Amino acid sequence: MEDGKVAARPSKFKRVCVFCGSSTGKRDCYRDAALELGRELVSRRLDLVYGGGSVGLMGLVSQEVHRGGGHVIGVIPKTLMRKELTGETVGEVRPVADMHQRKAEMARHSDCFIALPGGYGTLEELLEVITWAQLGIHDKPEYVPVHDGVVAQAKWEAEQMEFNASLQTEIGR
Repeated sequence: MEDGKVAARPSKFKRVCVFCGSSTGKRDCYRDAALELGRELVSRRLDLVYGGGSVGLMGLVSQEVHRGGGHVIGVIPKTLMRKELTGETVGEVRPVADMHQRKAEMARHSDCFIALPGGYGTLEELLEVITWAQLGIHDKPEYVPVHDGVVAQAKWEAEQMEFNASLQTEIGR
């Protein structure tokens, strides 16, 4: 480690799409996870593609990557710019027409997806890329890291399958 720089670890990815909240949430571990992920992306020399906001977890992870010298691409619907761009923006900000175009652009510019805590929007973005993978639209991996009680992908998928099975039972009645 020279001059305080972190040694880069090789990765098969170039750009990582991060889905996360426009608020920091109620638990410190969410904030810590965003900062830790930002540092990890920098250490692996990975670019960040994210929802474009300067607030919440989005702002934290983007600022951390930018501060570490990483390239940041933010994709944000024009209708959300006033709400989610309240502070200093970093990197490229690419305005798009709507949420559908946002997800398509984020996916187009990414090699994999990571979801951090967020609200319904974050969950919807994650579910859409999982669905796209199931349909063969892409073959990019999705990750949901565990952070102090945040559900791991494997457990979440098992719960999703159980829920889907119960829905099928209800529909069949």
